[in-house]
Amino acid sequence: MNASTLRQTVPGAAGAIECAIDLPAAQARGVAVVCHPHPQHGGTMDNKVVQTLARAFVQLGWRSVRFNFRGVGASAGAWDDGVGEIDDALAVIAAHRAAGEPFMLAGFSFGAYVASQAAARLPDDAKPRRMVLVGPSTQRQRMANVPADTIVIHGETDDVVPLTATLDWARPLGLPVIVFPGVGHFFHGQLGVLKSWVVQELQPRMPL
Repeated sequence: MNASTLRQTVPGAAGAIECAIDLPAAQARGVAVVCHPHPQHGGTMDNKVVQTLARAFVQLGWRSVRFNFRGVGASAGAWDDGVGEIDDALAVIAAHRAAGEPFMLAGFSFGAYVASQAAARLPDDAKPRRMVLVGPSTQRQRMANVPADTIVIHGETDDVVPLTATLDWARPLGLPVIVFPGVGHFFHGQLGVLKSWVVQELQPRMPL
């Protein structure tokens, strides 16, 4: 993401998992793990939406961790049809989260599916404080139920995951969806606005 980005690997079920860590200017409030889009369609931890989410977390004072799923970049292993990729996310969370440390979980597209399933598998006392799901893969993957305060952002003209699919998933959960008018799946030309919205939604708010 920048010259100060730290690169390291952590152990996973399929071998080493490549990670990129970005630190805030002051003591980190916790760790935020961000999952990237579909590996078989060019998704990596350096995807621009993934980097935008990482920047938002860093601005808010969180240590951000992006990682490559198995078989991507320097991560060992091979594509596992979305099953092993959930294990990868859980391994990264376990490796980068200190005992009792607050953490957040985010994902873009396929990565949002992985994030939802990983959160569902964590014990109640280890759930993420908040989740951010951008352009979630609600049509081709089976998203897990997520907490009511999950931030869901979708482009109105998304040609990869139709907005209607995400609304159909969110409706039974009573889950609000933030819609970017006229914006496609990759948020071209809108990454700055996306970052601002994530920061705004995650900032602590004054009590009414």
